[in-house]
Formats: sequence, structure tokens, C-alpha cells
Amino acid sequence: MARALRVVLLCTICIGVGRTALAQEQKGVFGVGLIIGEPTGVSAKYYLGDDTALDFAAGGAVVGRGIQVHSDFLWHPWVLERQERFVLPVYIGPGVRILRRDAGGGEDDHLRIGIRGVIGFMFDFTTVPLDVFVEVAGVADYRTLDDDNFGLDLNAGAGVRYYF
Repeated sequence: MARALRVVLLCTICIGVGRTALAQEQKGVFGVGLIIGEPTGVSAKYYLGDDTALDFAAGGAVVGRGIQVHSDFLWHPWVLERQERFVLPVYIGPGVRILRRDAGGGEDDHLRIGIRGVIGFMFDFTTVPLDVFVEVAGVADYRTLDDDNFGLDLNAGAGVRYYF
């Protein structure tokens, strides 16, 4: 897993450096990059329109001790700042999460399936096809344990994506 993350990071940096010279080029609708937090892994975002998008992330859950995959429908209702080099929108939206929890911390291996509510903001650069984001999500999930079937979690992450 760590090797795959290094390869994705290296490819993202190489492509970004190579295309920085084409700064005035239009930003694409699909972005891929890295997220650090809960989970730590690969992040992707696909714009459906000017103010709506789908985002995805998959990777290791540090706090959750396992593998996490999530997807969110994002709406960008407000712009906090608009400069020549970047736009700073806020995004919110619902989503889903699946966490395969490994043994540890006094719990058995189990699966968690839940809904997310996410809020975040991003630096959407206008001169290069990159964005940098920070987000927090509350999660209400069903846990496949014998006695404690429902629970609440908190996810937080930051990352960068390159757009094609």
C-alpha cells in the first residue's frame, strides 16, 4: 500500500511539473491525488457541473485501523475568496463510507457501513490544474459486531489533486 501511494504521488508531481508550463490551459473535470488523514490514500474528484461534484477516497484508516473507502456528492454553495491565482469555495454534501476494521483496540475484525456528512474548503488554483483541500465528515454507521451495532465516527483529511 505504501509503495502504491509513493507511485501515485510521484506520477502526480511529474505530470503537474510537466504541465505547469501550460499554466493557462483549461482545468479538466477529473482530478486524482492524495489524501492524508482518515483515510490516508488516493483521492479523486469528478465535476458534474460548475458547483456539483462526486469525490472518492480509498486508503488506510489510521484511527479506524483498517481500510476505508468513501464517496460523497458535493455542492459548492459559497466562495469565501476569489483572487487572480485561486478561488476558495466551501463544499458540503452527503456520502457513504465502508470501513473494514482490523483487530485491535479491544474489538474484533468487523465491517462498518455508514452515511457521511462532509464539509470542507479547497484552494482551487486558476493558473495550474491543482486543488488543495481540507475536510471534516461526521459518520453514522452500522457495525457488524455482536453487541454494538450502531456508532458515530469523525473523519478528517487534507489533500491535493491534479486535474486532467
